[in-house]
Amino acid sequence: MAITVRLKPEDQKRLDSLAKLTGRTKSYYIRQAIEEKLDEMEDLYIAEQRIEQPEGKRWSLDELMRGDDLDS
Repeated sequence: MAITVRLKPEDQKRLDSLAKLTGRTKSYYIRQAIEEKLDEMEDLYIAEQRIEQPEGKRWSLDELMRGDDLDS
């Protein structure tokens, strides 16, 4: 799928420089950046949804670190 993205001139220069320095395409770096950001955004969305749901068992960090029985 083709997508058009408008970058700030300074971001365009940085992307151009990075591509030239590494011999990779600008598309490669754009895909990498989108994939990484999407992962972060999905994780954040899931965490926010779980926080908003009052039902269900929750574990403290201490319980997780000790390896307490998390299935119960």
